[in-house]
Amino acid sequence: MRYVAAYLLAVLGGKANPSKTDIEKILSSVGIEAEADKINKIVSELKGKAIEEVLAEGRTKLASVPSGGGAAASTGAAAAGGEAAVEAKEEAKKEESEEESDDDMGFGLFD
Repeated sequence: MRYVAAYLLAVLGGKANPSKTDIEKILSSVGIEAEADKINKIVSELKGKAIEEVLAEGRTKLASVPSGGGAAASTGAAAAGGEAAVEAKEEAKKEESEEESDDDMGFGLFD
């Protein structure tokens, strides 16, 4: 992702087709040692393409990814897990209160 982000930053900076050195310069400015093979892949894959078209194509691909359908089943499981967590907290509070009463051994501060 850092290589894609550097490429996009170079485009935002005014470079229509950023070069390998442009991406290396951006990455080195934040202390990242760039790998040449990854930079070459990004540059070759995006060479000659308008970034707006690439982003639009990516949005259409993301729109086709299913993102629903399992909510009812997972909600039931989450509710059951939530009830168990509440019960565990209540038990822990009971244990703490019992331990606190044992610690003072019946002596109060103002007795």
